[in-house]
Amino acid sequence: MPTATPIDCPTHGKVLSVNDDSLVFAPFGTSYELYLRTAEHYAGPTNTPVEVVIRATARKVWTVPSGGNFIAPIKGPPKIVQGRVIHADEKQLVVRAGAMFLIDLPSAEHAVDLPDGPITVGHMVNVTAFPGATVEILARHQTSASPGIPHVGTPGDAPEAIG
Repeated sequence: MPTATPIDCPTHGKVLSVNDDSLVFAPFGTSYELYLRTAEHYAGPTNTPVEVVIRATARKVWTVPSGGNFIAPIKGPPKIVQGRVIHADEKQLVVRAGAMFLIDLPSAEHAVDLPDGPITVGHMVNVTAFPGATVEILARHQTSASPGIPHVGTPGDAPEAIG
C-alpha cells in the first residue's frame, strides 16, 4: 500500500491564534485546542474555516481492544492520540481521533506493541507522540450561511451596487 498523502487525511476546523512558528487549531465538532508547529509563519486569517493535515511522529504505538477516540491533552500540544486506523502501511498510519492524524511510525521494533493483534484499518490504536506535532494548511474556505453551499456573495455586495 502506498504512503498516505496529505489529501488522504484532512481535518476541518479553524485557526484560533498564531505565534511565530506555531498556531492553535480547533477541529470542528470538538472542544480541542491543539498547539501545532508550522513550517513557516501562518499569515492567514483566524476563526475562519480551514482544511489542514496534522502530522506527528510516534514514540510508541499500541493496539487496544476498545475505548474512545481522543487526543490528550484537550488544550496543548498533542501527546496521546487514540482512535481508529483509517490507513496503514509499514511507515505511516492515519488515525481518526477527534481530528485526523498522519502518524509516522517508530523504527524501533520495541516501540510497537500489539497486545490486541496487528495494526489494520478499522482497528483501535493508542499513540504516544514525540513533541512537535505539525500542521499544514491545505485550503481556506469562505464561510457560508448555508452549510454545504459555497459563499458567492450577494448582488448588494458588488461595488457598483453600493453607492
